[in-house]
Amino acid sequence: MKSSRLFAASCIALIVTAMSFALRGSAAGDWAAEFKLTHEQVGWINGTAFWGFTLAMIFGGPLCDALGLKCIAGFAFVGHVAGILLTIFAWDYWSLYAGTLIFGIANGSVEAACNPLIATLYPNDKTTKLNHFHVWFPGGVVIGGLLAFALGHAGLGWKIQFAAMLVPTVIYGAMFLGQAFPRTERVESGVSTGAMFAACVRPAFLLMVLCMLLTAATELGPGQWIPNVLTNAGVDGILVLVWITGLMAVGRQFAGVFVHRLSPVGMLLLSAVLSALGLFAMSHTTGNMLFASATVFALGVCFFWPTMLGFVSENFPKTGALGLAIMGGAGMLSVSFVLPVIGRFYDEGVAARLAGRVLEKLPAADQASLQAAAGLETLGRVAVLPAALIVVFLALLIARRKPAV
Repeated sequence: MKSSRLFAASCIALIVTAMSFALRGSAAGDWAAEFKLTHEQVGWINGTAFWGFTLAMIFGGPLCDALGLKCIAGFAFVGHVAGILLTIFAWDYWSLYAGTLIFGIANGSVEAACNPLIATLYPNDKTTKLNHFHVWFPGGVVIGGLLAFALGHAGLGWKIQFAAMLVPTVIYGAMFLGQAFPRTERVESGVSTGAMFAACVRPAFLLMVLCMLLTAATELGPGQWIPNVLTNAGVDGILVLVWITGLMAVGRQFAGVFVHRLSPVGMLLLSAVLSALGLFAMSHTTGNMLFASATVFALGVCFFWPTMLGFVSENFPKTGALGLAIMGGAGMLSVSFVLPVIGRFYDEGVAARLAGRVLEKLPAADQASLQAAAGLETLGRVAVLPAALIVVFLALLIARRKPAV
């Protein structure tokens, strides 16, 4: 019973983490208008959530062993409440930046505590249970996206939408309260701190860290911009994001089937191929056909994050909570850098099409057409990331299948 309650509370905490991704993506345009920001500046604000996540993962990972998983989970709860309130009451660029940063640190604390918690609770089924846990990242994005869509159409602004996150935050805090948390798997198995750090500098592990930089940027970078850059492409961008993340949630729920039929590396290779094809297809379609190309992209990124974590936990167990923290932190750090780059791509695409004209002085239809073309082109440029992963995962798959001599 304790395991199921801790697992459920972890899932709700991840829902809060994920809701913020959808709500920030939906609020990007409002922030640009309300605070008079460029899209690149909005990218830097949203990017703080990712490098704040990294900060919490890198420091929180080792502290899980020293302070305990319960302490890190409690820190996440406090950070979520503080980040929500500061964002709601932000008054300029820097206060919005700070609120997003605090929320990002809280998000990282959720991952820092819950990934090793679940690996410890289910030592014989790590990859499957981590996929089941990470169902609630896309699941939370769906919840946040639908919330943004419904409240937005009801005339309720982004501040009300952000305040809604306080409800699941209080729920997971109450579920964690008073529960006894297990010691981490690394501590329980008697692996020393020195052995843990030594395992984290092995070349094979570092290669997976490098891959995580690209897998995370592929999955989360476009997702933060899709609600904004696709809105003028004949669809409501937030609904495309909801569609993508909904498919991801369903796919992760059935991850066990794929884990037993394909090797983790085979899953990662297939994911890279589909992700590249999906982004390329999205850059060449408009209207309802965007949902078809988005389906390919969703099937591609579906298993990236949890399979990377499961692969590391199973193949590099001595890295412990630190190894999982490094993986998650590296992934989020890469997204913090790719977000403003994507924003700059979009700004450059708009500027190139304006050719010296002023966007606001163009007819509304011309503005929409111009912005749609720039947004679609931006997604196509991001496809280079999974294309690079295809090469790496194919080489890794061949190397792992090569018989020992």
